Parts: sequence; structure tokens; C-alpha cells
Amino acid sequence: MELGREELEAAVLGGALLGGGGGGSRAEGLRLGEAALELGTPTLVPLDRLAPDALVATVALVGAPAARDAHVEPSDHLRAWELLAALTPGPVAGIITCENGGTATINGWLQSAVTGVPMVDAPADGRAHPTGDMGSLGLEDERDFVSLQGAAGGDRTFGAYLEQQVRAPLAAANRLVRSAAEAAGGLVAVARNPVPASYLATRAAKGAISQALAIGRELGAVLPRGTAAVAERVCGLLGGTVLCEGPIGRVDLETRGGYDVGTATICGLELTIWNEFMTAEREGVRLATFPDLIVAIDGETALPVTSAEFRLGRRLTLLMAPAASLTLGAGVRAPRNLAAIERVIGKSIIRFLSRPC
Repeated sequence: MELGREELEAAVLGGALLGGGGGGSRAEGLRLGEAALELGTPTLVPLDRLAPDALVATVALVGAPAARDAHVEPSDHLRAWELLAALTPGPVAGIITCENGGTATINGWLQSAVTGVPMVDAPADGRAHPTGDMGSLGLEDERDFVSLQGAAGGDRTFGAYLEQQVRAPLAAANRLVRSAAEAAGGLVAVARNPVPASYLATRAAKGAISQALAIGRELGAVLPRGTAAVAERVCGLLGGTVLCEGPIGRVDLETRGGYDVGTATICGLELTIWNEFMTAEREGVRLATFPDLIVAIDGETALPVTSAEFRLGRRLTLLMAPAASLTLGAGVRAPRNLAAIERVIGKSIIRFLSRPC
């Protein structure tokens, strides 16, 4: 399937919804997609189109989108791919993004357009998530796995641009790349972890890019009718419910350890944030828990809003959709990875799960 302007519009809209507060902005996704379309024609193929032993690598943005000095150029995505290719013992035949999001769903378009290597409809996860381990396809459980990663980013104007190549155990590699993102001002483009296509069969979120495209087309059709119509369509598509409507009354968000971390309050409902929206509670009653999808819709534009775009007084409609309606990868089904959320936000996650992970 060739990816063009129509698919770009649908991908950034559906991806932004599935970002659940993270996954990058629609504006950056459009910028990245347009840069790709200027250079060539990216393509998307199903996983079963590849030979079982064909290598597939993940591309991502790593860091804190709200960081004041975060800066990644389209050329940085290509450079990260080149750095990974130099480490990889063989040609890479497919590209997957680490997650869905306003920018993340477009990750890989540029590399596909320039190299001719297709995007594969089997991302590491079908929704956005905070940690590298969550987007690592369960590789954190492969004791002998050696992670290969290339990263690039930072503002050259201020001498913050850096490049990094990593060959290390997965947890150490992810920490090093996260540290690189901090050193670069908050964000880097990453290419990582080539694995055989056969490895993705039970670990990737197969079909999740198609889901983002389908959601984006549906939302695009009702967007002119406003927030209520968008909320109704989202709830119909994903079995969701409206949590509340109103202005942001409080937001405490800081960049810490390469992440955006904090809380926000809307009409008495408290959100906890670790890049994405992690929990929603009202008067101590839990209404939604990651990997459930918590979505903020702008009251004026009816577009999905990321946590990095939260501002006091901004009017939002908050929705939730259960994890069971999403296509999730192995990384967010692992209790160990979900336990990391508990340590950061100080709230229980695992005991609230709506389905086994």
C-alpha cells in the first residue's frame, strides 16, 4: 500500500487519538509526513508479506515532548537509521514504529520514502506508552538479547546536536538513549532492535497502523460537526465513555529523567501523567488505568490534545476506552513494565487492570 496525503491526514488524527496524551503532536506528525512525501513514496505492508527471517527494526522518538529545548529535524530520523544500519549484521527489510501517536504513527515514513524499505503494519504497540521497554516487543525477557540502537537529535544552533550508537543489554541501552535525549535538550530520533519478522508474530500489535488509519478516517468525517460528534464516534468505535467536560483547573507538569511527569485536574477529575495519561480518578475512585486509553479532546477544535499541550483554562472533553478495545504489544502486557508506572506516579496500576496483561 502506497502512503500519500490522504493517509497522512488519517494517520496523524487516528494516531493522535491512540496516543492517549502522548505519542507526539499532530503538527509534528504532519511535518514529518510531508517531508517524507517530498522525498518519495513510503509504503505499508502486512507482516505476512515478509519472510520469517527478514530483519525488522523499530523507529521512535525518545524523550519528553514538553521539554523546552526538545529539537529533532527530519534529517535526524534518517541519521539514526544510518547509525543503526552500520551496526546491523545484514540488510533490514522492514520498519515498524514503536507506537501510535500524532507523530509516532508517522515514524518510519521518512526512512521508507528514502530507502524503499516498507513500513510493516505491526508496530511494537498500538497505543502510546512511556518507556523503551514497553516498546521493545518483550525483548526485555530475552536474557541473551543484545540491543543495537542509533540515536540523533538536538538543536545544532545551540551546539546541542548529538549522535549515539549503542550495543548493550536492552535495559542499559534504553537508559543510555534516554540519557542522550536529556543531553540533546529533551528528545532524540531512534532506530533500534532489529529482529526477525517471525519474532513479531505474537509480540507486535499486528494491524494497529490500519486501526489508526481507520479511526482517523472516521474522525475526519465527523470533525466539522464538533467535539460532541467526535466524542460520540470515538465511544462507538472503541467502546468508550465520556469521563467529564470542562476547563483545565490545574496542571503540574515537569520534565524529569527524560519524561514529562505530573498531574492535571479537570472538573474535579484528576489525571496522572507520565508522558501519556496513566490514571483518571474522581474523589479517589479509579475510572481508568493504563493501558486503558484516556483521551483529551479540545473543546473548540475537536482534535486530540497531548499532555504537553495542556494549559490552564483550556476546555476539554475527557474520554476513556478500555484496553480490550486496543491492539497492544507484548511490552505493555508485561506486569514488570507496568510496575514501573507505579514507582513513578505513586499509584497502583496492576490491580486495576481490566484484563490480564
